[in-house]
Amino acid sequence: MSEAEDGGSLYVLTAVLLTPTRFPTVLGDDFPEACALLGVPPVADGYGLVLGQDEDGARWTVVVDDVALVATAIASWDCGMEYDLSPDERTIVVSLAGWPLQLTVSASGIPEPHDPEQGADGTGRVPLAPPSAEAWGPVQRRLGADQIAREWADWRERVATDGGATAAAHPGLARALEEAAGYAEQTPPPGRVRSSFAEEGARTLRADGPGWSLVARTGEAAFVLLDEEPGGVLAIPREGFPAHPELPELPGLLAALARVAGRPA
Repeated sequence: MSEAEDGGSLYVLTAVLLTPTRFPTVLGDDFPEACALLGVPPVADGYGLVLGQDEDGARWTVVVDDVALVATAIASWDCGMEYDLSPDERTIVVSLAGWPLQLTVSASGIPEPHDPEQGADGTGRVPLAPPSAEAWGPVQRRLGADQIAREWADWRERVATDGGATAAAHPGLARALEEAAGYAEQTPPPGRVRSSFAEEGARTLRADGPGWSLVARTGEAAFVLLDEEPGGVLAIPREGFPAHPELPELPGLLAALARVAGRPA
């Protein structure tokens, strides 16, 4: 339990990092966009997002600038260890009504989770809320790419089974590949391309752009999701597109993205 910005108690349920190399993609295609959604400047060190409930059960997202504290708490929880995350009041940047993520847990002994009234956080904005599961758009596209990264083995098997499915280059896929390749020539905003550790020395690469998301594993396969293709997942063949030689081949594209990708410390 920690103190909220107004001095009230906050029962902490979870926390996530908001940094140039690691942030909830539900918030945006890149780090500056995610910060803008929360109304905070995109500082280099980033932030920690602490999600909890007040004594009345209302949902709150507290943005703190003590990134190390939040990172330590997350690492401890990931290892199954207890950690009392209680940010110092002086580290609080802003307290926002609502949660941007869907949580299945709640604090015991207080009312059920609910949003405070609009404007209760002093911003006048509608409380943060998880995205709808009934719609398709940029948020759902990014979350779909997240799911592929988590379930990589299953999706790799689908490529082995349906490898030729994208031989006729989709216009949206072609656009995404050209824009992704362009990141090697003109540095994109922080967080637009990210690299993280994967099994057997490989890296998971993630790139996002206007209307598209790409997720790949170095030395293996890559997939693209598009705003214009609700629920669709397009595989990029390793041999490229013979009918469209102007499009980048996958090995070269992934190598270029790896060179500009941000990596978690």
